Amino acid sequence: MPARSLLVTDFDGTLTRHDFYQLAIQELLPRDLPDYWGDYRAGRLTHFEGLRNYFSHIRKSEAEVREVVGRMVLEPRLAECLRELDAAGWDVVVTSAGCSWYIDILLAEAGVDLKVYANPGRFVEGRGLVMELPPPGPFASRQLGVDKAGVVRHALGQGRRVAFAGDGFPDQEAALLVPADLRFARSDLAAALAEAGQGFIPFDRWSEVARDLCGRPS
Repeated sequence: MPARSLLVTDFDGTLTRHDFYQLAIQELLPRDLPDYWGDYRAGRLTHFEGLRNYFSHIRKSEAEVREVVGRMVLEPRLAECLRELDAAGWDVVVTSAGCSWYIDILLAEAGVDLKVYANPGRFVEGRGLVMELPPPGPFASRQLGVDKAGVVRHALGQGRRVAFAGDGFPDQEAALLVPADLRFARSDLAAALAEAGQGFIPFDRWSEVARDLCGRPS
């Protein structure tokens, strides 16, 4: 029996309409913070360190933060799409440079159970969203916390057909490991791939990715 295909998908801005980081900047964080994102782009901080620093400044209540998590807007057809993908021979795994705390909240509310590789964390009143690096392992990354490209390489090494869906600059390495007709991109990832002359399938909602893959022969 041939190995089942695998869709490796980003979470923030891919499975959801909005990134938690962007919503946090707008609604949860003070305006006078250091420019951690600029430090990351300049190479003075890793992507993980930049996010962790921002999240540590959240001083709202857990209830207020959960309200913002809800405004990320998870794909409303997620459960249905996963059933359709499963029937079409596709497994799905989430890879994220964000925090598992809010990912777990949204997936639980949607009633779905997915394998998630993300940075562990917890909300602590007065300390914000405390995000930590994952323990050492085959998919650990000092830069991002999670090595998305490593997840893709591992599946390819098993002889599986792999698709990737993402939206951010850090997704580019993983995206380029799969064929252009299995490479789904929006937002910053789409712009980066287009600038590099690399092919991809644009999408607006994650359900479009699922629909495309379900329509292909297994």
